[in-house]
This record gives sequence, structure tokens and C-alpha cells, in this order.
Amino acid sequence: MPPRLKRWITSPVMWLLPFAIIFGAFQIAPLVWVMISAFKTPDGWGLAHFHEIATSAFFRQAIGRSLEISFMSSVLGLAIAAVTCHSMHRCGPRLTRAMIAFTNMTSNFAGVPLAFAFIILMGANGMLTLMLERIGIIDDFNLYSRTGLIVIYTWFQIPLGILLLYPAFGTLQSEWREAASLLGAGRVAYWKHIGLPVLWPSLAGTLTVLFANAMGAYATVYALVNTSYNLMTIRIANLVSGDLFLQPELASALALVLVVILVIVTLIQQWLMRRSYHVTSR
Repeated sequence: MPPRLKRWITSPVMWLLPFAIIFGAFQIAPLVWVMISAFKTPDGWGLAHFHEIATSAFFRQAIGRSLEISFMSSVLGLAIAAVTCHSMHRCGPRLTRAMIAFTNMTSNFAGVPLAFAFIILMGANGMLTLMLERIGIIDDFNLYSRTGLIVIYTWFQIPLGILLLYPAFGTLQSEWREAASLLGAGRVAYWKHIGLPVLWPSLAGTLTVLFANAMGAYATVYALVNTSYNLMTIRIANLVSGDLFLQPELASALALVLVVILVIVTLIQQWLMRRSYHVTSR
């Protein structure tokens, strides 16, 4: 084999080429097609689809509800995941390994099976719903409402949050807590001045991932409420595969709005992280 050919075959670029092809085919190419299709109108090219989205109360409601449910479930999922990760690092290795294995398993439990499980447990005649109503803890819980969707979204956010945050909590050294205690710092002061500043980049990054995960969720909510609850992913799917009016160009415009929202959220997260770094480094 010629030396030049051998160097080319064994080069890192060659081994990255299959990944680049797959990434381009399944990520870049669909995004480019969506961007082109979003500006295509019956009369040629323009912003007619974005104008329709901006002026339609129906689409504005879908965007608002998606943002609300995604933000609420991401914050709740992040808080529960952070407490769980902190507890896992303070438990024994056997329990920690069991929790990691359980989290890996439940992180793949989503879509139609998750919706079916929640219907059995917390539906109108669900086992858990009837039990809590008999005890008097809840009065009128509706799984197919805004509250019910926040609950089910939070459920599939927690395992992902644990998997993302667990390594970050390993960076907190026990010596830091002991040193802070010797200097007179209590638990609140330790987390305010040491724990949270160290974990802030991981918390902000995890929150962004959870928010994107919730904004793009489709299978679970569709299996649970079908098209009766107005969300962005439901509207996009309905415009592409609806039985009455197929408007793939309008669906592309709505999908591009979703992409822009996620980009804005990511930029805000990066700005907050840089600002926090400058403040803490002073």
C-alpha cells in the first residue's frame, strides 16, 4: 500500500467521515430543507407563513403553551434531579449503582408506553387518582389538562436530568464542605458561595437540554391527548399529516420558529454562564 494512501486511511479525518455523512444527511439536510420550505409560498417566496403564525391566535396559543409547559417541567425536573444526584453521592456505592441502572432504564421509558402507564395510574379512573381522592389529597385532577401534561413532562425529564447532573456533583469535594464548616459557614452559605457557583454551568446546561427535550416532545403528548391540546409539535405534525389540510410549508415555518426559540434559549444560557464566570472570577 502506498504510504500516502495508508496515511489517508489511518488519519482521524477518515474515521470521522462516516459520522459527518450521517450527521449531514439526518441533521443538516432536513434543516436546510425546512428553511427553504418555510419561505416558499403559493405566489413564490416570502414571509407569508410567518405572518400567518404571528397573526393567528391559534398558533400563538400553541407557542405559548409549549413554552409554559416546557419551562415548568424543565425547572421541576432539574430541581428533583439535583436533589436526587446530591443524595446519590451521599449514599453507598450499591444504592448509587442501582439508582444509575434504574435511571438508565427509565430514561428510555417514554412515548406511547409512558402515556399508557399514566392513563392507568392517573387517568380519570386511574388507580393512583382514585386512591388519592379517597384519602383526600387531591380533589379534581385531570391528566389531560395543563397540570397533567406538566406532571408527565416532568416525569420523563427527571431521568435525563439525573444522567446529566450526576457527574457534576462528583466535582464537589468533601474537603470543601469541611473547610467551609471550620470557617463558620452553614449549609446555606456553603451552597450559596461554593456549591451552586461550581454547579452553575452544569445546571444551566442541563436546564437548556431539558427545555429543548420538552419543546420537541411529541409521541407521549400525542398518545395522551391526541390533537385536543394545542402545542407546537402537535400543530406541526397535524399540518404535515392531517386528514383535511396539508400545509407542509406552514409546518416548516412553525418548525423554524421552534428552532429559533431553542437557539435564543441557548444563547441566553451561554450569556448567563459568561456573566456568572466574570462575576465569580473577580
